[in-house]
Amino acid sequence: MADNYVLITDSACDILPETLAEWDVQMIPLAFLFTDTGREQKDHEEPIKEFYTAMRAGRIAKTSCVNEEAFVSAFTPVLEAGQDILYLGFSSGLSATCENGKKVAASLAEKYPDRTIRVIDSLAASAGEGMLVYLGSKNRRAGMTLDENADALEKDILHICHWFTVDDLVYLKRGGRVSAATALLGTALNVKPVLHVDNEGHLIKITQVHGRKKSIRRMAEKLGETILPDSPVFISHGDCIGDAEMLRDILKNEYGKEVDLITYVGSVIGAHSGPGTLALFFRGTER
Repeated sequence: MADNYVLITDSACDILPETLAEWDVQMIPLAFLFTDTGREQKDHEEPIKEFYTAMRAGRIAKTSCVNEEAFVSAFTPVLEAGQDILYLGFSSGLSATCENGKKVAASLAEKYPDRTIRVIDSLAASAGEGMLVYLGSKNRRAGMTLDENADALEKDILHICHWFTVDDLVYLKRGGRVSAATALLGTALNVKPVLHVDNEGHLIKITQVHGRKKSIRRMAEKLGETILPDSPVFISHGDCIGDAEMLRDILKNEYGKEVDLITYVGSVIGAHSGPGTLALFFRGTER
C-alpha cells in the first residue's frame, strides 16, 4: 500500500506539534536544560515565550540530541503495527540526532526484516527541516509510496534555502560561530550577520550589514535572487513576531510572495541562536 508508512521527524524542525498532527507526522523531541537548574526539559514542554524570557534574563541553555533509546521507543510501535517508517532528521552538520536514527534503523531492520525504515538527513534546521517535512506530508497525501517520497525529498534537500539573522552575537560566540572579538565589535557597531545553512548542513556566515532592518531586507533580496516559482515560504522567529511580520510584508509587497507559515524558533535551535533570531526558508535554484 502506498500509504502504509508513517512520517516521523524531530522537534528541530520547529513546527508546532499541533501542526505536525494536521500533517499526520509524528515528532521525537530534542531536549535542553538551563545550566542554573540542570533539569532537562523536552522541546515544547513549556511555553516558548517563557523560554525566551528566561534567555533574555541571562539564563544559559544547553541542548542534547535525540538519543538511540528515544528512537527505539518511537520506531518500535510503528514497526510492531506492521507499518514502515520515513524519518526526516535534523542536519548531521549540526547534531548527532540523525546519525543516532540511522544506527537504530539499522539495528531494527534486523529485528523487523519485513519492514522498511528510510532515514533522510535533511541537512536542514528549523523550518528548513520543517519545509521538507511539509513537502513529505504533501507527497504522501498525493499517493507517493515511501520510496517515491524519500527519493523526491532527497532531490529537494539542496534546494531548501535557509537565511538567518540574529539580534545578539553573544549566542553565536558561545557556539563558536563567531569569535569573541567579532561579537564584541559587532555589538558595539550594531553589525548584524546574515547566515545560511550550506550544502553540508552547517550554519555559516555569508555577509554582515549595519542594522536590523538592513539584515531583514538582505534576506528578502536573497529570496528574490533564487526562489523557484512554485516554492512555499516559511519564516521562523525567536520571539520577535514584529520583525517576522515586517519580513512577510516586504516579501508580499516587493516580491509578490505570500508567506505560508510563520512559526517560532524552538528551544533547541533558539538556545544557540538566541532571542531575536529571524529566519527565512524557501525552495530555490540552489542553497
